[in-house]
Order: sequence, then structure tokens, then C-alpha cells
Amino acid sequence: MRALVILLFALGAATSAHAAEASAVRRLALFVGVNDGGPERVRLRYAETDAKAFALVLSELGGVLPQDRVLLTDVDRAGVLAGFDRVRKLAEGVRASGARRVEVLLYYSGHSDDEGLLLKGQRLDYGELRRSLEGLPADVRIAVLDSCASGAFARKKGGVARPAFLVDSGIQVKGHAILTSSSADEASQESDRLGGSFFTHHLLSGLRGAADVTHDGRVTLTEAYQFAFHETLARTERTQGGAQHPNYDIELAGTGDLVMTDLRATTAGLVLTEPLEGRLYVRDAVGTLVVEVQKVSGRATELGLAPGAYRARREWDGGVSEAAFTLKEGARTPLSPGDFLGVGHEATVMRGGGGGSPALSPLGRQMLPVNLSLVPSMSTNTLRAGRAQVENRFALGVVNGGTALGGGLALGLAGNVYDAEVSGLAMALGFNTSGADVDGAQLSLVTNVAGGAVRGAQGTLGLNVANGDVDGVGQLALGANVVRGALGGVQAALGANVTTADATGVQLSLGVNHANGTMKGVQFTLGINSVATAARGIQGSVLLNRAPSLTGVQLGLINVGGDVSGMQLGLINVADTVHGMQLGLVNVSDEVHGAPVGLVSYEKKGQLHLEVFGSDVQLTNLALKFGGRHFYTTLLAGIGPDDRFQRFSLGLGLGGHIPLGSRFWADVDVAGSQVLSTRDPFSGGSNTLLTQARLMLGFQVMPRLAVFAGPTYNVAFTWGEPEFAKLTTLPVRSHAIDADTLMQRWPGFQVGVRL
Repeated sequence: MRALVILLFALGAATSAHAAEASAVRRLALFVGVNDGGPERVRLRYAETDAKAFALVLSELGGVLPQDRVLLTDVDRAGVLAGFDRVRKLAEGVRASGARRVEVLLYYSGHSDDEGLLLKGQRLDYGELRRSLEGLPADVRIAVLDSCASGAFARKKGGVARPAFLVDSGIQVKGHAILTSSSADEASQESDRLGGSFFTHHLLSGLRGAADVTHDGRVTLTEAYQFAFHETLARTERTQGGAQHPNYDIELAGTGDLVMTDLRATTAGLVLTEPLEGRLYVRDAVGTLVVEVQKVSGRATELGLAPGAYRARREWDGGVSEAAFTLKEGARTPLSPGDFLGVGHEATVMRGGGGGSPALSPLGRQMLPVNLSLVPSMSTNTLRAGRAQVENRFALGVVNGGTALGGGLALGLAGNVYDAEVSGLAMALGFNTSGADVDGAQLSLVTNVAGGAVRGAQGTLGLNVANGDVDGVGQLALGANVVRGALGGVQAALGANVTTADATGVQLSLGVNHANGTMKGVQFTLGINSVATAARGIQGSVLLNRAPSLTGVQLGLINVGGDVSGMQLGLINVADTVHGMQLGLVNVSDEVHGAPVGLVSYEKKGQLHLEVFGSDVQLTNLALKFGGRHFYTTLLAGIGPDDRFQRFSLGLGLGGHIPLGSRFWADVDVAGSQVLSTRDPFSGGSNTLLTQARLMLGFQVMPRLAVFAGPTYNVAFTWGEPEFAKLTTLPVRSHAIDADTLMQRWPGFQVGVRL
């Protein structure tokens, strides 16, 4: 059974003209796409594609910022629940920052039945799903289900970055809405022609402007649903699966309507002029169908699209025509009847044999098994199909080109250039480019570019770029690897590895590794490791590791973390809150629940004290103690009037603080001090080192005043001719280690106050 469960949470108020209010509203989103429903379910083709398409529309027109978006594909039940947890933490953080409204959106695309979601053979029942939704701290929650028997969920009650635009303080909508693609006993369907499900396709078309019946540049929840309802019903009445009847359960209170998208949020747009009429299919540069709309004459319609090249197909009055156009940044491009040129209908193959046109792929492309070429315009593809879309199985030439490579092999002396997806292996001495996804591998000496996701590998001596997620082997390069999506595999380069979303796997380089999201796995480099959101695993570098949140280990010269659960090991460690250990020369943190071990450790919420005390060694001493609540570093200095100020000492110690109740405490440390002459302290002639083990028992008189006293055990080493025959007034034991080294030992004491 086909199930696309789209769960949109939170879309609160209406559009405001005051940009200054935008920061008061944040819209969060979780998108999940799962093709695999289990061994007894037919594997879907477009669940993940639908999730990514919905994420794109809400990012372009729905006010969802990149850092507020979580996109998950091919996950099980635990993965979906983990996604809810991530969104909940995001929402809690947004509320804590003082946002006036929090709007949360969740989209699920996959299998389901009348009891729950079906995820890789596991079930997430509707009751738990509803409780997860209600557990999100948001002002409005909306669930849109495009799935088989999705109506059952509605009736199980009780169970380029742009700011959000829903900022009108006069609109205070609260509550929830559940939209479903079918009734409780109907199947939901997906289409190869559409490249997605019927309901999701028409809902997205509506959100891009086809549903804007009021022509105010905004698409409300009511407009989008009504448009998707009528289009889905009309287009499924004659399918094998039968008609789909979308349904809903809405409980919203407040004033105003719920705005889903704002067409003015894009920097470009398409205006269907008043005289234009007919059914229009708009595809982007790689052939993806982005909008389908029935245009009526007499009134203009605006569609929200990103800048780029497009092609529109028009069916009207029994004829078919096409128009190519480019949307430019900062401009609204009009499309009129005069822009279209008549074309023939798509070629088809008649059943029962007989003559006919060339075979077509499921996406309507001509299937030409072999292509031989010098350049794309001088090839057997061009000779046989002209400018039509062509899909090949094997290509050989200097520069191979075409619409798509379908599960085959392309060998290009200079390069391979495909407008759409590559399925198979593309090899070239120069470059490989794909306008859409790559299922297989791109191998070259210079560069590989994928217009969409990569499920397989990219290998080059130069640069690898994937304009979507990477799953599989990953990217291997001597230069750099770039993923404009999530990484699920390996990035290995001598230069840099960059992913603009989450990374699960390994990043290895000599220069820079960066994940602009959460890193789960290993980053290792000689240069810099950087994570924008959180690191769960190991960051290892010779120079710098940086992560706003760390669960695992940082190993490097300099480690910088936010909240750290694990260990930082380096010369310099910096963190906010540490649950674990900092081990380094210098440790800096706000708070440590564990052990900061270093020569110098500073904890903002730890201890910082000045001590004044006297001892048997010197009458006047100062100590500065700083560090965590239980471990500290102390700097020591002392001078004594009892020896006519002939000597002074400077030292360093490490120790631990032990609370003994509400007002009593004990400090235990070891310290070493160089004893210097006041006559010529920096001549290098001093030859006395004092080492001490100290116990200080203290009583806290008031918050910033304590008294302490305790024993010490002292060992002094003197080399060569002793400048100071004795350091204490107490009896000592002397022992000659060799002819030039004298060791003195004695128990001592100290008494002082702490400020």
C-alpha cells in the first residue's frame, strides 16, 4: 500500500508587512521519506523524492530556515521518534530565546495502513504518532497525511534562507489540523508521470500558487487543501487504484486564516497572464515536474518558483504547445499564449505490436540504447531524436550528452554531460555532470558534479560536488568534496570536505572538514574540523576541533566545544558545560561535571580564591587558586621578613577540593617552587627547588571568607654550592644524593585565610 504521511506542525498567524517582527516567529520542520515499508510491501519509488520536494517548497516559500529543518530518509521507527526529539529540542530552544510564536511542521512520506505508519517492517501506531505530535511545544500543529487508509489517523482522536512571514500579531490561530489524502479504506497512489504521489504533487502545485484563488500572493491552508482535493479526485478517478477522496480533521481557534506559503518570499516568479488558458505542466531544467495547474482566462495567476530555466507544456483545445523561459533574480516573468509553439503529442507504443514510435521510459523519454558522439550536438542521439528527451544505456564519445543514463555505462574521453539523472557508471578523463540524482558512480580526473543526490560514489583528482544527499561509498578526491545536503558515507580529500547538512560516516582530509549540521561518526584532519550543530563520535586534528555540542572525544592541539559529554584531549581545551574530562595544558569552561586536568584550568562556575598564609618556610605567602569545584590549579608566591628578605619563592601546584559538609572543606595538593635570591633573582644562579605535599583543613566563616590550617611535607633539592643553608626553622633531615646534590626533608605547617 502506498503511504505518504505528511505531518505539518505549526503554521501560526498571517503575513505581516513589518519585517522587524519576523524574529518573533520561528517555523520548524521535520521531513521524513521512507520507501521501504517492509518485506510484505511493494517498495515505493517516490517517498523520499516527495519529502525532499516538500522541504524545498517550504524552504523557498514557507519561511523554514535551513537550521530549522530536519530531513530524514530511509529511517525506521526509532529514527522517526528521534526526529521528533530533535524537533522538540529545537522548539524548546526557540521558546527559550523569547520567540513570540513557535510553529512546527513535520512531513512523512512512506507506507501506512489503518493502524499506523509502516517503516521498514516496523509499525508506529497512530496513537503514539499523535502523542508525539502533541508533545511538541508549538502554538499550532498540523498533520497532513497522504497515505493508504490515512483517514484512520484523522478519526483516532486522543491518540536561500528567508525568515518566517507569519508575524501578524492580529492573527492568533491556535490548535491543530489533520489533512489526509484518502479515506480510511482507500489506497493512496503514486505516479511515474508525476514523479511522486498524486496528492503531494497537487498539494505542492497549490502551495506554489496554483491554489491562490484570492490572488493576494498567499496560499492558505483552506485554499491548498481544496485545490489538492479536487485535483487528486479528478486525476485518480480513472486509475487502476480508483478515486482518492482527501479528508480532514481541523480544530483551530482564533482569528484569521492559516497562511501556508507566501509567493512574495521568492526573488523570482512566473506570472500566467490573463489571456492564457489550458492545463499547464511546468518542469525545471532537469525535467522535474514542479507545478501543474488548470489556468482559466480572464485573470492572472502568479507561481512562486526559484530563479532558473524552465519549460512549460500547454494542453488546450485539443492541441499541445511548449514554451521555454528563464526566471531571473528580482523579476516576475510573464507567460502569454504567444510564447508557446505547437508540438506533436508524446510518442507512444501501441499494444499488440505493429508499427509505432520509439519506446518510451516511464518519464516519457525516448529509449535509445546506444549513443555515439563527438559532442552532444553531433551524436546519434541528435540524429535519431532531434531535441527530444533521450535516455541511453551505453554512450561512447569525446563528450557524451543526453537527458539521462539509465542503468548503463558512459565512457567519455573529455566528459559526460547529462541533463537529468545518471544510473550506472560515468567515466571520463575530464569531467562528469548530472542534472539530477546519480545512482552508481562518477569517475574522472578533474571534476564530478551531481545535480541531485548521489547513491554510490564520486571519485576524482579534483573536485566532487553533489547538490543533494550522498549515501553509499561517498566522495573521494585529491582536491575537495562538497555535499549540498546530508552525508551518509565517506568523504576523503587532501584539501577539504564540506557537507551543508548532517553527516553520518567519516570525513578525512589534510585541510578542512566541515559539517553544517550534526556529525555522527569520525572527522580526522591535520587542519581544522568544524561542526555547525553537534558532533557525536570523534574529532581528531593536529590544529583545531570545533563543535557547538559534542558527545564523544575531541583530540587536537586546540579543542573548542559547547556542551561536551565525553573528553577533550589537547593543549588547549575550551567548552561551556563538560560532562566528563578535559585533559590538557590549559582548560577553560563554564562548568565541569567531571575532571579538568591540566596545568591551568579555569571554570567560570568553579572556584577562584586568593589565599594569604604563613608557613614554617616563609612568613608571608600568597596563593591564587582557580579551577573546577573539585580540581584546581594554584599559583604560589612567598617572602619572609625572618631572613631579612634575602629570598623569595614562586611556584605552581595542582590539587583537589573536598567538601566536608556545609561549612567545612579540605584541600589536598602538590606544589613545586623555585627559591630565588632577592639580590639577583634573574641571574640564573638559584639552585634550590622546594617540593611540597599539602593538606589544608578549612572552615567557611562567610561566603567570601574562610580560615584554614594544616600540615605539609617538604622536600628541598640543592645543587652545587648551597646559597641558603636551610629553608625552615624546624629540624630537617639531610641526605646527599651525589657529590653535587643535597636533599632536605621535614614536616611543616601552614595557617591562613581565604578570600
